[in-house]
Amino acid sequence: MRKNQKTHQARVLRKNLTDAEQVLWRHLRHRQVAGFKFRRQHPVGPYICDFVCLEEMLVIEVDGGQHAAAIVYVQRRSHYLRSQGHEVLRFWNNEVLLQTDSVLDVIYSYLASGDLVPPP
Repeated sequence: MRKNQKTHQARVLRKNLTDAEQVLWRHLRHRQVAGFKFRRQHPVGPYICDFVCLEEMLVIEVDGGQHAAAIVYVQRRSHYLRSQGHEVLRFWNNEVLLQTDSVLDVIYSYLASGDLVPPP
């Protein structure tokens, strides 16, 4: 996909966030988590990531049920992002919706320590 197509696709995705992405974005925007800036639906290589903190090279992905069926794609995507120097935190939609504080704690812990903490 060409760069301007990817930018257009990212804009469309920003306007159509899932419920879980909307909840998480309310907490990540405006540097609310440890003062770090996040971008939503941001292109990284051939992929568009749900949330990215460029200064810490952190990608946060919020996965729905469709991702469970596409495990090979998800693994390939994570491998690519890590090969580019990004760390990847993945959360299920229901984790974000039902355990928002726990999800934010994991993100904050990672950013505060710089060490990857596995999602709950």
